[in-house]
Amino acid sequence: MNIQIITLFPEMFSGVLGSSMLWKAADKGIVEYNFINLRDFGVGPRQQVDDTPYGGGDGMLMMIEPLVAAIEHAKSRSPEARVILPTPRGKVYKQSDAKRLASKDQDIILVCPRYEGYDERVTAWIDEQFCIGGYILTGGELPAMIVIDSVVRLLPGVLGGENSADIESFQDDDISIEYPQYTRPEEFRDMKVPNILLTGHHEKIAQWRADKHQDTQGK
Repeated sequence: MNIQIITLFPEMFSGVLGSSMLWKAADKGIVEYNFINLRDFGVGPRQQVDDTPYGGGDGMLMMIEPLVAAIEHAKSRSPEARVILPTPRGKVYKQSDAKRLASKDQDIILVCPRYEGYDERVTAWIDEQFCIGGYILTGGELPAMIVIDSVVRLLPGVLGGENSADIESFQDDDISIEYPQYTRPEEFRDMKVPNILLTGHHEKIAQWRADKHQDTQGK
């Protein structure tokens, strides 16, 4: 999978994409990250990318010309890529979206907005708009990182275990909290690991986990 990121701040991604499983996925050749600096497509000698909104209002808007030029440049590299815009006006991003994006044999282009927003006409070049939560951020870079993390970890060969991506929280669109889990030591400051987990009785352990899963759902 090729993931292209259109942003004014490509340096923000280095720590996230250069660490842990996201780095390993790229190192294995499972995914390739490419950055497109929106400033390179700015208008005029100052490479302008923002301007005041028609009708008045606070702040600046990202201009249509640089955005479309950057998207078209990305599409020239990967014509079938899906163009995604993180925006508070988008639909709430869910695990089912991550699974769908990961399961398709299709590249992704992420457009990271900034300032007070963007010229609405750019949405004609956008395939999907996602919102990661009911709050406002200073730009689309952090939401883009979340989308990348949630998708890349689901690609075959990234997590390592065959069932790692299936047996976990947030399956499909329903909130599904995992059962409690423990590791060594067996006792820490008078807090002990439940005895059932030490028995090696897989059937009883599975039932205990199912019961605990139901308990957490009811809270």
